[in-house]
Amino acid sequence: MKKVTVSSGGGRFELKDTSISEPPSRHVRVKIQACGICHSDSLTKEGIWPGIVYPRSPGHEIAGVIDALGAASDPWKVGDRVGVGWFGGNCGRCESCRRGDFITCTKLQIPGISYDGGYAEYVTVPMATLARIPDVLTPEDAAPLMCAGITTFNALRNSGARPGDLVAIQGIGGLGHLGVQFASKFGFDTVAIGRGEDKQELARKLGARTYIDTKSQDAAKQLSAMGGAKVILATAPDGKAMGSLIDGLGVNGKLVIVGASSEPFAVSSFQLLAARKSLIGWPSGTSIDIEDTLRFAAAKGVRPMIEMFPLEGAADAYEHMMSGKVRFRAVLKV
Repeated sequence: MKKVTVSSGGGRFELKDTSISEPPSRHVRVKIQACGICHSDSLTKEGIWPGIVYPRSPGHEIAGVIDALGAASDPWKVGDRVGVGWFGGNCGRCESCRRGDFITCTKLQIPGISYDGGYAEYVTVPMATLARIPDVLTPEDAAPLMCAGITTFNALRNSGARPGDLVAIQGIGGLGHLGVQFASKFGFDTVAIGRGEDKQELARKLGARTYIDTKSQDAAKQLSAMGGAKVILATAPDGKAMGSLIDGLGVNGKLVIVGASSEPFAVSSFQLLAARKSLIGWPSGTSIDIEDTLRFAAAKGVRPMIEMFPLEGAADAYEHMMSGKVRFRAVLKV
């Protein structure tokens, strides 16, 4: 089979021919049909995540079909359409999962980090990683939902917002364009926050009732004038922009951060105390959460906007994604 790997942190992508392995007990082999390229792949490509054993093939937005089964693999069958995502190793049932503590889960196995991921024609994965893909979703549409999709879906459905509540999505990019769709389909009074008037038409097409252009408007003031947001989902990795949104929350409002940024931002205690505002981060979720995301997206018509590349073009696709030029998710069609 063909597989794209990096030999060390910061190394270049290499397309290699390698043998196809047989899956061990409680594992399956997946014939990959599509794999999304996510910014988190840089953790492997650049050697940021500690303890990665190289060479390693990145990729944790995997969609395909089960090709072979290891022992004790019930209820999975050859031919099942399956996906594997970022926190794919979580069973969703152990004590860590019940606490929502995915990071310390002893079963945590991340494709592309703990073992080879989806920049390949085949991948062998633990059973606990698997999520069923509904028939109506194409592999190319399903792949980005394994990470970008579940991240926004899970954060919103656990945010405490109810249908009719004012919910704002900051950023209309790889995460945000899905967040706007999910928020609208949940029945929230959806506001999209972007930079530039040119994004307004897309924001409304995705389901936003209102668009706030931060080039000409103060987002926090605009949200306050609407009564204050119940939830603001911050998807753009800009610490300063995230922090400036606190004043746009209403009473008991919540700023939910899913966009990763190393940039700190200042929030005073007075901003939080008076109206009981809160600030939280939300990671991805379990394989069970991925199935919920896929079923909801299939039923409600939520789809990612993608640009497709061949497996041989993984390096170009990665650079296109890292440069911020992709609209809005890059996908390898294998």
